[in-house]
Amino acid sequence: MAVFIHDIATSVPSFCSDQQHIREVMKKYVGTDRKTEAIIHRIYTQSGIEKRHSVIEDFTPDEKGELFFNDSPKIEPGTAVRNEIYARESRKLFVDVARKLLADNPDISSDDITHVITVSCTGFYAPGPDYEIVKALNLRPSTERFHVGFMGCFGAFPAMKMAKSFCESDPNATVLMVSAELCTLHFQMKNDIDSLLSGSVFADGAAGMLISSKEPDKNAFKIMGFASALAIEGEQDMAWTIGDTGFDMVLSKYVPDIIKSNLDNALSPIYAQYQLSEKNIDRWAIHPGGRSIVDKIQESLHLKEEQVHSSRKVLAEYGNMSSATVLFVLKDILNSDLKPDENVLSMAFGPGLTIESGLFKTHHPY
Repeated sequence: MAVFIHDIATSVPSFCSDQQHIREVMKKYVGTDRKTEAIIHRIYTQSGIEKRHSVIEDFTPDEKGELFFNDSPKIEPGTAVRNEIYARESRKLFVDVARKLLADNPDISSDDITHVITVSCTGFYAPGPDYEIVKALNLRPSTERFHVGFMGCFGAFPAMKMAKSFCESDPNATVLMVSAELCTLHFQMKNDIDSLLSGSVFADGAAGMLISSKEPDKNAFKIMGFASALAIEGEQDMAWTIGDTGFDMVLSKYVPDIIKSNLDNALSPIYAQYQLSEKNIDRWAIHPGGRSIVDKIQESLHLKEEQVHSSRKVLAEYGNMSSATVLFVLKDILNSDLKPDENVLSMAFGPGLTIESGLFKTHHPY
């Protein structure tokens, strides 16, 4: 049974800062000496990011935020305070994306939604965002609810796999899936390289999909299949733990090279299943965890710039929003000038080091 992504919607917080401004803020509060300031300058200048969004004002020109740059800039806020903001602000993004999906698809009503899947790794609360969506959109109380939590930047892939399975087992199923991440709440005021790298890329945002086996009457994606791979040698290079002052992210400078060296193992299952090679892939929806990740994959697979354009565009305009980011990339591709039956291969990476990939085919109504 064919399963389709009917639509993709996105939402970002209102506070937005230029990467150059954030760079100067980091120099001011984290740059303890000229060497560290020079490292910060180089990391931010070469990031490929132009601006990022956040639910807090700390990174705006006024620096009037409630967490980091107040009267006591050296006292880092605790995890409880950060999570309180997450619970307050993520609700808005989860519900906003869900509302957009229903508003933009009049052929699908609230009564049609059978499953809600939410995704996030940057906070926790219960009843959770799945409950909030059901309540805010007046979905049926019997709506099945699931939450994919703490899986990192590849979290949207398990959610898409679940949605595909639900629709294959029930032809009447319609799945509303939303990911929201507030990564900036976990900024660490440290000047080691891993912390500086993390602080230079992460941002806040949300995105979601409507998925069903009903054939869309507009441009859409047909979900073909997925593959998972582990690069165990990178287990210590990408990790995500809960600390006393927020969530501690390890993102080492070796991650792009580890991903590059494991591409063949990650992609060969999909190539084999659908009798494809990289030459048969028209577009690549690569999770832009950082500029060098896109660079390494493009170099390794000999891709043209237009094949990774959407990944670079999303990185420049939004930064790395963890699990929501790849959905932004897929939305940009879906809204571009597509031909029928183009192959789109998507990839995301996370703790483990885990490499998730998915194959989609463009659908045009006939």
